[in-house]
Formats: sequence, structure tokens, C-alpha cells
Amino acid sequence: MLCESRLRFSGRYGKKSFTRFPVPRWRMPQNLPTIKQLLWRGRIFMEDVDVVIVGAGSAGLAAARTLGAAGLSFKLFEAMNRIGGRAWTSDQHFGVPFDIGCAWLHAADRNPYFPEAQAAGWTLHHHDMNVDHLYYLQRKASEAEEAAMKAADAKLFELLAAHEVGDGDDDRLSALLARGQAPRAAATFAGPMDFGADEDEISICDFQAAADLDPNYFSKEGFGALVARFGAEVPVELSTPVRKILWEVPGVACVTDRGTIRAKAAIVTASPAVLAFEEIEFSPALPDTHFGAFFDLPMGMLTKLPVEIRGTRLGLAPFDDLLIERMARHDIYFLCFPFDLDLMVGFVGGDFAWEMSAAGEAAGVDFVVDRLCGIFGTDVRKHVGRAMMTNWGGERFVRGAYAAARPGRSEARATLMQPVAEKIFFAGEHLAGPLMQTCGGARLSGEAVARQVVAQLAAK
Repeated sequence: MLCESRLRFSGRYGKKSFTRFPVPRWRMPQNLPTIKQLLWRGRIFMEDVDVVIVGAGSAGLAAARTLGAAGLSFKLFEAMNRIGGRAWTSDQHFGVPFDIGCAWLHAADRNPYFPEAQAAGWTLHHHDMNVDHLYYLQRKASEAEEAAMKAADAKLFELLAAHEVGDGDDDRLSALLARGQAPRAAATFAGPMDFGADEDEISICDFQAAADLDPNYFSKEGFGALVARFGAEVPVELSTPVRKILWEVPGVACVTDRGTIRAKAAIVTASPAVLAFEEIEFSPALPDTHFGAFFDLPMGMLTKLPVEIRGTRLGLAPFDDLLIERMARHDIYFLCFPFDLDLMVGFVGGDFAWEMSAAGEAAGVDFVVDRLCGIFGTDVRKHVGRAMMTNWGGERFVRGAYAAARPGRSEARATLMQPVAEKIFFAGEHLAGPLMQTCGGARLSGEAVARQVVAQLAAK
């Protein structure tokens, strides 16, 4: 009910009608939306809960489980028709589990999903993610060039450890790479293939704040399947996007196509891009600091282009890392035949990934096959089977891979960690501290924010 002191539903004659209690005008709360504004054309009010959670990805599922364990009631809404968000394993494309989204269990020693994967008997492979094969266009790099790349990578981390950005300093990662005289290959791995953005679009401060993600593990059964297992018992309202969050009412009121629900607080785990595009309307508008932070954390892009290669291994070993450097950052990285499957998994990142998404799947697959033929010969075409391209930029309720702060705007993450009016909280991979941009980090963020909400509600 909107306001228990004033209105209640009456079931006379089988119809809903309003019975108004006399309340002196001086006691009525000011600026509340009217029943007509909230109750649109037959939409009903759902039962009130303690907390509404927006988004059933890793952060939202973790928040729900934490709230439930603390004895709080919640309602979890997911705009898509499945749980997991950007963690999604599918066997529809290749007949074996393939992660459309996140695949590596990063920072396994700090990742809460890793011990669960071990307990579930998942097949895990430690992947050191070093470049085993480096090509410039169609030319294999010399040993000296490969050594130079590794030296530049080490130099970059030395510079990062010593670098301090002062007022007015250039906060673009490209400036630091230039100081280290890094070959393009090192820049590719530091930017598009790591942060999902080109190096001139990445904040040095943000890059410094990101943890070293080793040890990294790859799962044969799929990371998305592991997240789905984690959330299997969590009640979720699927295909139910939250359209509007009102927060000048007592608590919050969340409007969906299925009805409006009241709660004491809301945890919003939608990506910054979804919030920047105002897929969820806030009434009244959020403070400029928070709204601006959505734009200061634009989504990077990392697009996968897996191609089935049957009957040959191209002289490569399972889990080899192959990088092809090309002009104008049109670079591509391959994870070769993971778990000895017939798959060469291509990755493109940053601006080029956005361009590839716009060009479409057929163009992307052709690009991958052409690159492989350029290196291993045209006979490769005879071995090509099924292929596909991921397109997280085209997913309305995601709009990218993961968030990377704009140069000079790394404080946006800290801004969004602060609740609005002690009732609207944000969580997700973009607010995961050192484990930013990771699924495990998103889970830890959801758990931490849920504990914060539990403590706050208990104190009232």
C-alpha cells in the first residue's frame, strides 16, 4: 500500500475501491505521488519487502543470498529471461559448454567462485596468459621482438608502481606507455585485451587500482554455469525490467510492468551504461554527482569470435596464447584449442570491438578466418566449421563488457559506492574495488552492499 495511514483497499462487490481515512491536512506527507500516478491502468501493488534488488547477475544474486541469510525479505528483478547477467554458458553454438560472457576465474585465491568450482568437480586449468605466439600482420615476431614485448610489460608495471598523478597531469594510460617506450603488443594487452578500452581512454589511476588477477583459471564446464548454480535457489522475477524508482516516498517504490513494489531500500546492480541511458528512471532525479558518475564509467568492449577448426591443431598446443598485431589497433588475440576442443577463440577489444559489433557477425567471422589463413595458409578454410560472435554491446540491459573509468574520472567508482538518501545502493563489477571488471568481484560487491543494508536497517 502506498500510505497505510491514509488508504486501504476494500473488496466490496468484488471490486477494488478506496476507503479514505480522515487525516488532518497538516499531517499528510508532502510531495508524495498520487495513486493515479503509481497505479497505472490496472497495475497492482506487490507485497512490500525489506529490499528490492535490480539485476540478477553475480552481484544481484549475491546480494539476495546475503539478505536472505540475514532474515530480510527481498524481491529480485531481472530484465532478461535468465539469471547470471554477463556470466552465461551456452551449448547451443558448438554442442559443448561455451562462455558467451566471462570465462576466466580471475584471482582464484580471492575469488569466492573458485572453491565452489572445485567442490562441484569442475574441470579447471591454470592459465598463465602469456603470449606464446606473436605476429605482426602475417609475419611471426622474432625472439628479440617477443623479448622486447615482455620487457615492456615488466617496465609498465614498474612505472605504474612508481607513478603518481598530480593535478593537471595526463591521466591517460597511453602517456605512461609512451614513457616506457612499449611496443604496440604490450599496449594491446594493457588496453583493449585487458580493460576493454584503448590505452588513450583508460585512466592511469583506475588502472593502478586494479589488482593483479593471477592466478587465473579456465573452466571446461563454464563460468556462467557456475554462477547459474550459485543462484539456482534464489527466487527471481525474470523478464521484469524495473522502469522507475521513486525515492521521495517513505522508503522506495519500484515500478515494473507487473506492478509496483514498496521497500525500505533498493540495491541497483545494473551496469553504468544502462543507468546512463536512463533505462531506469529515478524520481526525483539522482544527485548530479551520482548521475555524472554513470558517464564517467563507460563500458569497455571485449568481443569473442570463436571458430571451430576441425581435423588440425595448426601446430599449436591447447591453451596457447596467440596475438596478431595489425594496423590502427585492429589486433586480435586467440585462446587456442582450450581443453583440446576444436575451437580457436578470437578476442578483439576496445574501439575495434565496437566497430566489429556494428559490422555484424558475418563480417567478424570472416575477419577471424582471414587472419588464420594469412598465417597458417588457405587450407585452413577446409577445416572451418561453426562460428559465432558475442555482442554484449547490442544487449539492451548490459551495453558493453565491463566499466573502465575515463581519464581523470577514476573517483566515479567511489562516488557510486555512497548510497543516495540512505536508501538507494549500487553494486556490481564496476564497484568491486581491486577486483573491478570481474565476476568474482561483482559477487563480493553484492555481498558487501547487502551487509551494509542489513546493518543500516537494523539500526533504524
